[in-house]
Amino acid sequence: MKSPPKIAIVGAGPVGSLAALYAAQRGFEVELYELRPDLRNPGIIPLNFTRSINLAVSERGIKAMRDSGNSDLLKHVMRATVPMRGRMIHGRGPLGDLYEHSQDYDAKGRAIYAIDRAGLNERLLDILDAMPNVKLLFNHKLTGADFRTQKAWFERKDRISPDNGRPQEIEISFDLMIGADGAHSAVRYHMMKFSRMDYQQEYIDTLWCEFYLPPRKLSEGEDRENAFCISPNHLHIWPGQDFMFIAIPSEDGSFTCTLFLPSGQFAMLERDTAALPSFFDQHFPGVTDLIPAADLIKSFETNPHLPLISIKCRPYHYAASGVVIGDAAHAMVPFYGQGMNAGMEDVRVLFSIMDKHAILDETNDPTQESPAAVDPASQRLRALAEYSKVRAPDAHAINDLALQNYVEMRSSVLSYRYRLRKYLEEFMSVNLPSWGWQTKYARVSFSNEGYREVIRRSEYQGKVLLRAFLALAVSPVVLGGAAVVYRYRRYLRESLRTMLA
Repeated sequence: MKSPPKIAIVGAGPVGSLAALYAAQRGFEVELYELRPDLRNPGIIPLNFTRSINLAVSERGIKAMRDSGNSDLLKHVMRATVPMRGRMIHGRGPLGDLYEHSQDYDAKGRAIYAIDRAGLNERLLDILDAMPNVKLLFNHKLTGADFRTQKAWFERKDRISPDNGRPQEIEISFDLMIGADGAHSAVRYHMMKFSRMDYQQEYIDTLWCEFYLPPRKLSEGEDRENAFCISPNHLHIWPGQDFMFIAIPSEDGSFTCTLFLPSGQFAMLERDTAALPSFFDQHFPGVTDLIPAADLIKSFETNPHLPLISIKCRPYHYAASGVVIGDAAHAMVPFYGQGMNAGMEDVRVLFSIMDKHAILDETNDPTQESPAAVDPASQRLRALAEYSKVRAPDAHAINDLALQNYVEMRSSVLSYRYRLRKYLEEFMSVNLPSWGWQTKYARVSFSNEGYREVIRRSEYQGKVLLRAFLALAVSPVVLGGAAVVYRYRRYLRESLRTMLA
């Protein structure tokens, strides 16, 4: 009996682990390679040397886990999440008083969910560890790949040669290699030697640094909900026009906080870290009441100041032997909370296309004498070509949306124009559901529409609202009212002064 095709997956983060689960459920022989030690071990340092920005899982990631074929995965993962129904905007009023302003994400009450990356990863790896057709191989660094001969080479960081003191190198063969190894993907690097891949990367002029808001100490018998110092069901934002500070809840009552700041201002604060608390008091009012000044300075001095990168490339595949997914294909800035969700959606879309081509070949191809005569490599060739064709435009679209949402989070949330459009679109969504109106955010986070289609529909709604506004502005009633106001403006002004006196 012929052995099943071997799929080698590089990168054992959430996206790579989910891809391994999808492949294993279809009977493939799966080998999952990871540069780091076993990610389930406490104390394993992520590749960027920080706990990383908290993840938010929404509909796209939820559907990908639901369709994985493991009924327990989604239930287990969602038990450890914290629902966030909207943004909480923090600021200081004209009289110096602190305020909080809640902006729900969705008029229908839907939420996104704060999730612990390590817990999600651990659950996926535990599931894979129990599957007989999956091998987990940690401490393996990809050093070379030949996608024509379908061979790859890894250094085993846990096996040092006594002859030269270098890690031992192994050679493997594969039928398909899936690169899920992040923005600085080794799989993509080696694939570009074979595929005519267009590639673009952009660093935005913003760095980020992580801070920590611990939970409140609870008295014996006190409700765990009281461990949160601020609302647990919001993503908290302190907008600063050109920068911002955010806080995302964790299940234990703590918040992972992140400062996003242009590199020039980071440099200024690095030269004088003692000025950090006053900078926060000026731009992020109320934060120093939550995080003591000494802790702010310590985190700023201890935690790395990391760049934000946006990557686009195409095609995502080479022949029938290689494909990249997740950040390896389309790393994006984190401001839409779609990085992991889009990566998980990659997995669902990729395997649904592979399933489709397998079924078509086995049932609808009149040239095949029997299903046994179907060539799996031909199936993969067509499937991977279709995947690149349909997925790259959507991935490019969410990269652009993520960049745009940074402007929205740090400044637009305070504008009347933004809030008016949000109100109108939500009003239409609730009161005229047959019209199909939704905010752009709702389409991205609470649906599985293609990202390109989200942009198209949002732009259409914007044009309709603009035309309606212009039509209203030139209507006889509005023009007549404006004329009356203009004619009697002096009288109205004097009357208003008298009333206010």
